Amino acid sequence: MRAFSPAFTCAQHNAAVTTLARRLSTTDAVVVGLGSMIGAGVFAAFSPAARAVLPTGTGWALIVALAMAAAVAFANATSSAQLAAQYPVAGGTYVYGRERLGEWWGFVAGWGFVIGKTASCAAMALTFATYAVPDASPTWVRRLVAALAVVALATVNYRGITRTARVARWLLLVTGLALATTLVVAWVGRGSAVVEGPAGLVSGGATGVGTLHGVLQAGGLLFFAFAGYARVATLGEEVRNPRKSIPRAIGIALAITVVVYVLVAVTLLGTLGLAGAAGAPAPLAAAVDLTSAASWASPVVRVGATTASLGALLALVAGVGRTALAMAREGDLPRPLDAVHPRFHVPHRAEVVLAAIVVLLVLTVDLRGAIGFSSFGVLVYYLVANLAAWTQTGTDRLYPRALQAFGAAACVVLALALPWQSVVSGAAVLAVGVVLRLVILRRRTR
Repeated sequence: MRAFSPAFTCAQHNAAVTTLARRLSTTDAVVVGLGSMIGAGVFAAFSPAARAVLPTGTGWALIVALAMAAAVAFANATSSAQLAAQYPVAGGTYVYGRERLGEWWGFVAGWGFVIGKTASCAAMALTFATYAVPDASPTWVRRLVAALAVVALATVNYRGITRTARVARWLLLVTGLALATTLVVAWVGRGSAVVEGPAGLVSGGATGVGTLHGVLQAGGLLFFAFAGYARVATLGEEVRNPRKSIPRAIGIALAITVVVYVLVAVTLLGTLGLAGAAGAPAPLAAAVDLTSAASWASPVVRVGATTASLGALLALVAGVGRTALAMAREGDLPRPLDAVHPRFHVPHRAEVVLAAIVVLLVLTVDLRGAIGFSSFGVLVYYLVANLAAWTQTGTDRLYPRALQAFGAAACVVLALALPWQSVVSGAAVLAVGVVLRLVILRRRTR
């Protein structure tokens, strides 16, 4: 493995131009992580996860899948935190893989992250428009609103990371208040459906291999909801005192998110039941619609969903932009993308190109169903992170290797348990990236 220099910028670059500024506090990093996780998962992941475990006939299977996803997320988070403490630069696992395992490992992680999360950007923008625009509006209006949201948040990111953190904080505050109101209203006016008792874990519905596969698939889909803590690691070059702040921020954000998701899962099962949660495109809205307060509470759900989607989109643009910057620094993406704005200290070219691509996607393709595809890419990303963290020694090792072994094995199992369409499309995207890099490397050697 290569010797790592904290001054990560290559010698041929001007450090004043290519280095990002350390402006984020631990609280800012926590907010970015929470905005990513709560925005993506609460309003998007529970319905497909419930469908995956529906044949089991018990809502407790969804709780088990959530616990599994949380356990895998914790293992992966410790690996990311440990690596980010040693390599406090932009790029996340792309950098870690290159430094600890080799260039190809880093490329696979970075390519999967950039492609998968670009699709997630489009999905979050379209989710925002779905909630923000009246149902009777034509499709082109939703697409236009989604595109405008991308442009607006890209502009916020362009103006500096501290502005990004400030906007993320306000979006998270509104989301939290709306979500708390939604859960209270749903419980106060809940219908007759109730969560099954402990016997539901072993009785009713499918059993054996079918049950296990359904729970694993649901765990893989729910893992998509936890993946936001990667954004904290990708911002490693902009966090003050990164060796302490990044591990702390990742741990705090993940712990809060786990509590929120458990509350949401129990609420959905206690109001809609497993079948109702599986059949509702917007399960939280459906839970509120069952109550007598639906007339005033439904708009609250819409507000929470819109701000959550915007918070996730804001963090995604920041994270993908930093990973693209790191890949451009090494020539794995076009070199001009490695530029950092001299005033705002952001990867402005990478973010402008990303915004343009996402706008094109939201205007032409509906990617709201991209959860499985994104989950596959993220699981591959964290597989590389766990393998990279396994190689760390001495004072750089903050957590036992058993966590990395569990995290790596779980990433493989959950990735293969995803719907076959997600596995095939994810593997195809990785293969395309590998072929393109091979072609580029051959041309460079001529």
